[in-house]
Amino acid sequence: MAMGNHPSQGTKAENTLGRAANETKEKAKNLADKAQDAAANIGDQARTAATAVKDRADDTIATVGQKMTSLADNIRANAPNEGFIGTAASSVADNLRSGGRYLQQHGLEDMGQDISRLVRQHPMQSLLLGFGIGCLMGMALSRR
Repeated sequence: MAMGNHPSQGTKAENTLGRAANETKEKAKNLADKAQDAAANIGDQARTAATAVKDRADDTIATVGQKMTSLADNIRANAPNEGFIGTAASSVADNLRSGGRYLQQHGLEDMGQDISRLVRQHPMQSLLLGFGIGCLMGMALSRR
């Protein structure tokens, strides 16, 4: 009998290769599942962090609104009731109170929508205002 490849040895090799291929596929699938789970976890953490930042910003804005309203009450209580100064103080107090209430009642998202609406309604004025603010910031930063 000649020594050579025996049919059962070829079958064993094929079975071993098949098992190795299946194990490799299974490991690759497990690795892909773990990567997908990790990506979903990172996405959840990012959403949670963004929500926390937004909530803190909304709380800060509401606090500023409360302080503006309080300042308006303080101005109204301490300013004269008549004359030019009284009229000016009353106007400032009214505007502070109005702005304070707006800040207390509206969050960051509402403000963004309001600004978008204003820019759409008054595009040229918005562009000029942005340009003016940019110039002022540029001058302030260049003096440092």
